[in-house]
Amino acid sequence: MSTELVKHTTPAASLPDMIRYAEQLANANLLPGQYRRQPANVLYAMEYGRTLGITPLAAINGIHVIEGKPSASAALISGLVRQAGHKLRVRVENGQGGPRAVATIHRSDDPDFEFRAEWDMERARGAGLVNKDVWRKYPQAMLKARAITEVARDACEEVLFGLHYTPEELDANVSEDGVPVDASVQQLRRVQPGEADPWAAPAARQGTTVIDPECFAPYPPAQELAAKAAEAETRDALTALRDEAQRTDVSADAGILAPDTEKPDTLREYLKRRWAELPKQGEKTGDQPSAGGDEGVTDAEVVADGETEADAAERELRAAAAKVGLDNLDAEFEQSYGLPIAQAGAAQLRQMTAILTGHAA
Repeated sequence: MSTELVKHTTPAASLPDMIRYAEQLANANLLPGQYRRQPANVLYAMEYGRTLGITPLAAINGIHVIEGKPSASAALISGLVRQAGHKLRVRVENGQGGPRAVATIHRSDDPDFEFRAEWDMERARGAGLVNKDVWRKYPQAMLKARAITEVARDACEEVLFGLHYTPEELDANVSEDGVPVDASVQQLRRVQPGEADPWAAPAARQGTTVIDPECFAPYPPAQELAAKAAEAETRDALTALRDEAQRTDVSADAGILAPDTEKPDTLREYLKRRWAELPKQGEKTGDQPSAGGDEGVTDAEVVADGETEADAAERELRAAAAKVGLDNLDAEFEQSYGLPIAQAGAAQLRQMTAILTGHAA
């Protein structure tokens, strides 16, 4: 992606105008799946693109939200780096040990120092990546994307504005070009009766992970987290481990030896299994679930006086809509998220509030 394609300056538009534009654009069948008939997602990309100085269409095609985190294609990250005046060079080589990708950056304000990132299949195997279908099919493209994003984060994070990772690095199912495929990768789905599973992957990438014994090797950081999960006594402890994995960039699909069976597994599947084994907050092992009317409400959503976080988030959303003059909030929300406000979770309601108030991250 050239600098000319990325660079864009546009006058600020009012929020109602942007909402109307997003509503019209969301009807286009040529948009990526996570934006079709999703005006809130379109508006999010537009606002993020304005921060980056790129056109709405460049943002829509290059920015993908994975479980609430913005990500960018390696091509867009390359364009942002070069737009800022830094020199990025990438090469992919084939050697005796397989393909290898090397990316280097020389900053415009420090041209004599070279930032360098190198990825090969041995490193990918150690990170628990080689069992992914896209890595088996397109190892060179995946190595190249990893090298680009790593060196960009190291050399010039200030030009990324939070776009630190590609969709594949956030465990999305992607094509050879690193674009999310199949269903929407945005985890905005209808709340189903019963307890939510916080470890579930989005629908586009649910399924059984196939582990090849010939190339399997436990990834030490993931194995350490699995050992902590084996000793966890509460679901809160498992949630903390999940957050630790995300914070330390440990892939949920990294390979481990399950502490209880010593069989090859992934960190994601082991955490899900441990989650099912532990009681909910306030229960003891063997307690039966309450027969009350709180189906679909997770422990974390319960707040004081019997109110839920979703109730509080709905009030905030309606106040924000009234402030910007959005009279058809219920219809807009259901069109964007595929479910009525009454069935939405707190995270979805707050995301819409952030969009309306201009505080979307």
